Amino acid sequence: MSVKYNVIEKGYPGDPTAPKKFYASSVADGEVTLRNLSKEIAQTSSISESDVYATLIDLAKMLSKHLSDGKIVRLGDFGSFQISISSEGVDTANKVNASLIKSAKILFRPGLDLRDTLATLKYEKKK
Repeated sequence: MSVKYNVIEKGYPGDPTAPKKFYASSVADGEVTLRNLSKEIAQTSSISESDVYATLIDLAKMLSKHLSDGKIVRLGDFGSFQISISSEGVDTANKVNASLIKSAKILFRPGLDLRDTLATLKYEKKK
């Protein structure tokens, strides 16, 4: 299998007068659901599909709980999750408060095996 891509034209955000260039942009080729993953895992182990599914649901709940508590969640070789925030800037440190926080996102840092996947990808232009 290969990662599919389209060709898109983009301008330079900092300079609207700059000539536009063409770039490769990845295109999703379907999706795999939690139920699909549960079936696949069950086929390669001695655990039932329903037990795998329930465990993955619980994993998502616990991940949310611990991230909400400000913890980094490390899942071994899979990778780690952490909350990152973005805020408005102010002139002095004592003016910084929670009302300046504009957004939050979840960062995922893949483990070694997932990072190694990136080195072996093959690419194909979508037709």
